[in-house]
Amino acid sequence: MDKKQIADILAEIADLLELNNENAFRVRAYQNAARALEASSISLGPKTTANQLTSIKGIGKSIAEQILALIQEGELDHHQKLIQDTPPGLREMLKIPTLGPKKIHYIYHKLDIDNISELELACQENRLAGLPNFGPKTQANILKGIQSVKKFSESFLYADIFEQAYALLDQIKGHSKVKKADIAGSMRRKKEIIGDVDIVAATKHPEELMDFFVSLDQSAEIIAKGDTKSSMKLDSGINVDIRAVKPHQYPYALHHFTGSKEHNTAMRAMSKKMGIKINEYGLFKNGKRIPCSNEHDFFQVFSMDYIPPELRENHGEIEAAKNGKLPRLVTQEDIKGLFHIHTNFSDGNMTIQKACQHLKEMGMHYAGFSEHSKTAAYAGGLKEESMKDYLSEIEKIQKKLGDFTLFKGIESDILPNGDLDYSDAVLRRFDFVIIAIHSHFNMSQKEMTQRMIKAMQNPHATILAHPSGRILLARDPYQVDIMQIIDAAAENDVDLEINANPHRLDLDWRMTKYARDKKIKVFINPDAHHLQNLHDYTYGVNMARKGWLEAADVANTMTSRQMQKYLDHKKGRKK
Repeated sequence: MDKKQIADILAEIADLLELNNENAFRVRAYQNAARALEASSISLGPKTTANQLTSIKGIGKSIAEQILALIQEGELDHHQKLIQDTPPGLREMLKIPTLGPKKIHYIYHKLDIDNISELELACQENRLAGLPNFGPKTQANILKGIQSVKKFSESFLYADIFEQAYALLDQIKGHSKVKKADIAGSMRRKKEIIGDVDIVAATKHPEELMDFFVSLDQSAEIIAKGDTKSSMKLDSGINVDIRAVKPHQYPYALHHFTGSKEHNTAMRAMSKKMGIKINEYGLFKNGKRIPCSNEHDFFQVFSMDYIPPELRENHGEIEAAKNGKLPRLVTQEDIKGLFHIHTNFSDGNMTIQKACQHLKEMGMHYAGFSEHSKTAAYAGGLKEESMKDYLSEIEKIQKKLGDFTLFKGIESDILPNGDLDYSDAVLRRFDFVIIAIHSHFNMSQKEMTQRMIKAMQNPHATILAHPSGRILLARDPYQVDIMQIIDAAAENDVDLEINANPHRLDLDWRMTKYARDKKIKVFINPDAHHLQNLHDYTYGVNMARKGWLEAADVANTMTSRQMQKYLDHKKGRKK
């Protein structure tokens, strides 16, 4: 059981305690421990000691012992008893983004509602609106949250499934009778939301592989077992399908099951005109199979360049591949530094010094720090009187790290009227200014679009962060004309962010190609609050690749010196 899984259990214990109206101090102890463990740099394993755990601020002796039990046993009696004592429907209700444990407890004891379906009916019948601390608006938000849960009930974040899927793939590849194997489907295409995991394997002994697959420890439930296809459900709830094909069929099957459906349909239409039939078993002309040893050969049959899986969405990739105009997609190795980093000067859980050290170990050459601004009081936003200490700390560390460049920034809130929440005199002190919306999400499309355009017209605005405001599987984008926003960014020399937090991945990759065509630079930013969040930039690279971006389109592929000149030039041009 890894660190994240254990932190998730501690967080669930806190929720279950609160659902059962337990002591608030106990609830907070588990909440703090979950956050502290996840944010820590500790590596958990059989040799982990209680002293190591209690040295982490926020973890006491009792919870440290429970963590050790989870490491050794894989489960905790206290956790299992809480689950047994809690109606299962209440745990499901915790998934509703606008509803917390306290309100669920109240609804359960006041209205005897213990599942989402009953709660939805109660909202539709207006039974919550008159309750204390609820009201019509809260009821409407709960109903909206229920719709969100229903909409995304069979969906998973790419980042939540990635490690499980590839660990499973490694085991398949390790089987003695498997010649080749790979992830296919939406995961191979690096979609931000995954419905299931597909694995394609080449073998001459499919029955042995199926037996091996259904015996794997990761399985929580075997859904089906066949001669060449089997399915299981993992503990996370996601389904995994494996398909065994003969080695000579592998390139065709991998292409077919990678998809997307739209890409495959367009490929079949094109091949039909050439008298070639495509399916998962091969390419056939006049009844004879056209031999291909890999996917490069597959595309070459059609005089096409190899199409990377990320681009197979029928967004023009087929025509580009035929005409030699596919982009040379940006890679993780192209990224030279990271921006949008929060430290303990606002709501981050790392110091500037530790963040720099970690980034250097990652092979980065520079960092752009951007604390929350004063309007974000909930996030410890920087008050103007604290600004001097923040800037001085960056300058002090820069002197210690001569070969690593620090850029001074701020994430300034866009107010409802489109103003930024600092004066020009304050904003002038920074190397760059990230502008972002963190409140008043329910404006009309016209109002929200005008609000963001006005903010981009501020001469100090450098980067527009998470432009649509979406939270994947939890909150839909706010109402905004994103194409107008991209047009305004181009007009006002404001760069756009691909926020690499796996819960955001915003700017959406479907609009990134349009931003590229408008010659807008894109920053791939982790929006990091903990050291491990710095690595989230890799998810942003996935989105940039899906959005057809090359290294030259991404600002933070520049060297330190190039970035310094770029920001200086941008700042000077806007004076």
